[in-house]
Amino acid sequence: MSMTASKATVALSVEQLSHRYGKHQALDSLSLEVMAGEIFALLGPNGSGKTTLFRLISTIARIQTGDLRVFGNSPKSDLSAVRNSIGIVFQAPSLDVKLTVRENIRCQAALYGLHGAALNSRIEEVSQQLGITDRLSAFASTLSGGMKRRVELAKGILHRPQLLLLDEPSTGLDPAARLDLWHALEELRDNHQVTVLLTTHLLEEADKADRIAILHQGRTVAIGAPAHLRNELGSEVLSIQTTDQPAVKEWLESRSLSVQQFDNQLRVAGSETVQIVAPISAAFGNRIQSLTLGQPSLEDVFVAKTGHKYW
Repeated sequence: MSMTASKATVALSVEQLSHRYGKHQALDSLSLEVMAGEIFALLGPNGSGKTTLFRLISTIARIQTGDLRVFGNSPKSDLSAVRNSIGIVFQAPSLDVKLTVRENIRCQAALYGLHGAALNSRIEEVSQQLGITDRLSAFASTLSGGMKRRVELAKGILHRPQLLLLDEPSTGLDPAARLDLWHALEELRDNHQVTVLLTTHLLEEADKADRIAILHQGRTVAIGAPAHLRNELGSEVLSIQTTDQPAVKEWLESRSLSVQQFDNQLRVAGSETVQIVAPISAAFGNRIQSLTLGQPSLEDVFVAKTGHKYW
């Protein structure tokens, strides 16, 4: 993460945001901060509030309760300043496949009043930043999924935004294209001082971010670096499948262990879990169907914070 020059600068401040759709509470007094110079991921399953928060930050939806500020500007009072500070790449593909890459970028430029020599200079600049210079004359229909995403990123940063917003950017991409996308985002962060905020429901994608906010039912249940959040659970997570959940759960809790229960599975996290494998096997014999010991994942963090399965 490249934040040395701007570590104290807050790129985005979300302050007690609440939002309703009729009787449905999409956001519930949600607050968070994104620092300048980081890649920040909003992680959560469908219905967690990610899309609503994205719509508010991108100024597509109006704020109902609370406020947000992009580099100090609120859309309530400085809408144009906020919009000039952000670039947006939506989940749905935005390229016209019947146009060339250059023509797609020029269409975006019209929205910002860019033209002439200034536009040509900007096209050259963003093309070099994202490694698409040799594809400017290619029709968008001929591009790979990863290359199409790069062109959409080029459109999103054409006006030199300070904050780049991406909604589920890996949707529809194969693993190689996802990796290519992340290389592009890291390049923008490290070499061009672009702060990146993305939404995702993919645990492995959020794990690549500098920091994440885990959302559940419109609230943030955890914020921090992925490794830090995992380490908070201890070094190991033990998953137990058993035909006698009540007895096994009581046995675990009698040893002052915190137990999460889902369907036919119990989970215990902590640094001492490896030490209970042998005694629990001896105590319950064939009533234990399986014991799985592994390092904590972001799914385990979600489970520990919410008491619910991620999927």
